[in-house]
Amino acid sequence: MSDIQSPKGTHDILPRDHEYLTYVKKIIRHRCRQSGFRRISTPIFEQEEIFTRSVGESTDIISKEMYTFQDKKGRKLALKPEGTAGVVRAYLQHGMSSWPQPVQLYYIEPHFRYDRPQKGRFRQFHQWGVELFGADDPAIDAQVIYLGWQVLNDLGLGEDISLQINNIGTAETRKDYIEELKNFYLGKQHILNEEDKKRLKENPLRLLDSKDEDMVILAQLAPKVTDYLSDKDKDHYEKLKEFLDALGLEYTENSTMVRGLDYYTSTVFELWDKSEGQQNAVLGGGRYDDLVKLMGGQETPAIGFAMGMERVINNMKEKKIVAPYRDNVHIFLCQLGFNAKKKSLELLEELRNEGFHVMGAMGEGSMRTQVGLADKFKAKYALIMGEIEVKDGLIIVRNMDKGEQTTMKYDKIISHMKKVLGKELDKLRADEKADDSNV
Repeated sequence: MSDIQSPKGTHDILPRDHEYLTYVKKIIRHRCRQSGFRRISTPIFEQEEIFTRSVGESTDIISKEMYTFQDKKGRKLALKPEGTAGVVRAYLQHGMSSWPQPVQLYYIEPHFRYDRPQKGRFRQFHQWGVELFGADDPAIDAQVIYLGWQVLNDLGLGEDISLQINNIGTAETRKDYIEELKNFYLGKQHILNEEDKKRLKENPLRLLDSKDEDMVILAQLAPKVTDYLSDKDKDHYEKLKEFLDALGLEYTENSTMVRGLDYYTSTVFELWDKSEGQQNAVLGGGRYDDLVKLMGGQETPAIGFAMGMERVINNMKEKKIVAPYRDNVHIFLCQLGFNAKKKSLELLEELRNEGFHVMGAMGEGSMRTQVGLADKFKAKYALIMGEIEVKDGLIIVRNMDKGEQTTMKYDKIISHMKKVLGKELDKLRADEKADDSNV
């Protein structure tokens, strides 16, 4: 049994990791609610065609990374590798075009890609994504980008975040550019590996997205997509930069950034962690104004982004950013004897109903062992009852930090705990209320 492990590229989310995940979710929910985004969840799997049609068959996600399978009736399905396609499908299926526009949605869900496992990147991973339908104003682009930056800043990563922006035009305006790009790389095929030669044939834009060091240098010398923009695209891009300036967001214009999915148009952007190297994107997105129509709907402007939560949590840990921990044990109940155990069960529930975090040793351990457990769980107080205490209506209260203890009447214990732990209980209730308001 010692050889049984989780599948390659997956990982268990242990309690301490869940504290980070919960904290990140709380920040996301708060900022999304502030900005008018409402939560959506789509199925873990979709029809395979949803992704091949939208993401693009020549992309790495479709050609290499997607988990596909057939159900018992032979229908082709896929575990979702990204969130936008499923949300667009839901937008169409549920007639959201009739809702007040813009429609603003966000999700926090697991996704799946058969990718090479590496630091902060797994084959099953969580993404936070936002999708906004029905508005093509560059001021909307700026607000969406700012939302992503706000969350990363709230998580303590703001000082190390670099915003990269570009405008890649539309499928129509890119035609001439793609021909120029082909001509540029055709004379340099001896430099390209087999994978890049395939990209040159199927989708030359993917060459600009290569992380190979030589290809990065070559991309800097290649024709720039911004030289082929329409007047409308240029105007949108210039106004976006003005709106980012108004928000106080510094940015770098990155003419080689095209993103890895075929559905992007116009604005594209990434937020990089500067401390981890030049191209460590932790969040990325852009406009996809043609996608709703491509999937069978009406022409609908749209923009969105996604953030890998495991990568962000990994960066937080490396920067020694600690997620708040609210699962401290306030009280540990120690008992010895059958009657004491019965009384302890009653007291456990009374204390928990008052809001305290309470544990109890219900085994047959000695009193010394139980007090030792209270210490290991870092409980602030241990409440001790034996058969004699139950008979006399008493309980022993031990302050674990000071190592001091006193005996008091059993019927006074609730009010005493409220008195000595009142501040902690008030803070806990305030935090839980804040959580509830952001669900």
